[in-house]
Amino acid sequence: MGYLDNSSITVDAILTKKGRQLLARGRDEFKITQFALADDEIDYDLYNPDHPLGTAFYGIVIENMPVIEALPDETQMMKYKLVTLPSRSTRIPVISVQNRNITLSSGGTASIRPYTRNFNRGNQTFGYTAILSDSDAAFLRVTRGTGRRGAGATVPAFIGDNEAAQTVTVSGLSFEVIAKAQPVEDKTATITVVGNETGGSVTINLTIEKQELETTPGVALEAL
Repeated sequence: MGYLDNSSITVDAILTKKGRQLLARGRDEFKITQFALADDEIDYDLYNPDHPLGTAFYGIVIENMPVIEALPDETQMMKYKLVTLPSRSTRIPVISVQNRNITLSSGGTASIRPYTRNFNRGNQTFGYTAILSDSDAAFLRVTRGTGRRGAGATVPAFIGDNEAAQTVTVSGLSFEVIAKAQPVEDKTATITVVGNETGGSVTINLTIEKQELETTPGVALEAL
């Protein structure tokens, strides 16, 4: 990571790893159709309404902070997207689900229908990205899609490289989680749902209960 000189306006445009992947396929998949803005590098705690020089200097520290250069790793950037809200809005969009704690037994299913509060029809165009943290715990599938190709976020920005190898990522408007058998012990995981248009996320705690095997007295179990 590096810093850009903020004394002049700089446009630093690069391809991410995902962009290079699409470009290399040569199937006319690389098309820039939307853009988003984010303020990951801004620490708003530095805004000082008590500055002795007055209102013009409340944000002086923020305005003079260095700008972070563009990163080619799309998993480590744009965690905090900016969103345009109607004039006089007093609340920001919030991603919600009906149940933030799901417990299932082997083969059990649960529906996940995210919705956006404080924003009319929020995320109804590009939907949500759902990320299951551990593929050994369950299957995750889309039950209602957006009808748009490539609408979702590439990979969650808040999951590390080691965790990302085990994740399942899907995009749509609603989802279903299907529990896998757990013969040894209970399995825990999380499902993070991200708004593809408004940003923001909500995390669901998922528990898959250990599968209890019924045996008949006097009958030996044979390993398959």
